[in-house]
Amino acid sequence: MTKHRNNKEHAILEAARQEFLEKGYDGARTTSIARNAGVTHAMLHYYFKTKEDLFCSIFVDFIAQIGKNLTSLFEDSQKPFVELIENAMSMHFDFISENPKVPLFIIREIWSRPERIEMLRQSISSTVGGLLASAQQAMDVAKNNGEINSDIDAITLFIDILALNVFPSLFLPIYNTALSQDGEKPFLEKRKQENLKLILNRLTPQSK
Repeated sequence: MTKHRNNKEHAILEAARQEFLEKGYDGARTTSIARNAGVTHAMLHYYFKTKEDLFCSIFVDFIAQIGKNLTSLFEDSQKPFVELIENAMSMHFDFISENPKVPLFIIREIWSRPERIEMLRQSISSTVGGLLASAQQAMDVAKNNGEINSDIDAITLFIDILALNVFPSLFLPIYNTALSQDGEKPFLEKRKQENLKLILNRLTPQSK
């Protein structure tokens, strides 16, 4: 019974994920979600009482995925901090590249419904708070060892990484229609390497 419930709930969440990404909250229809999930409309509302409940589950899950596994990277004190950042940036960039509609979805919903800011704040506090604390601790050790510059903190670093990694997915439609020369994959790979270079240059102490 539990396995059956989990399978049905998973199918609903997957269908809802695609529906919300494609159409946003206002355009999404629970009837369409139920049909694509292979369940009745009544069954969908058995698992998720309202459209808002379903949306909140999807929204919070997107935030959690962005921070998934990154905290454990910064708990590995055996690796140099710069290597941890390279791994974290690569993981984050790959997730965004594989899910290019997620950043736009989050931005669109926040702008169209400012009341979602509180949901975003709570999601970030629960999923990213520990990540920032682990990163700051690792940065402090690296600063003391002279591995990285001392004039940057974890929040600033993560804002820089987020801005660099998210932009290519937002810019991709323009690139594909107006500027494309080499194709999507080479473009994304080049941006990934450029982003890494920019951040690593920012972190690395410059010789005087």
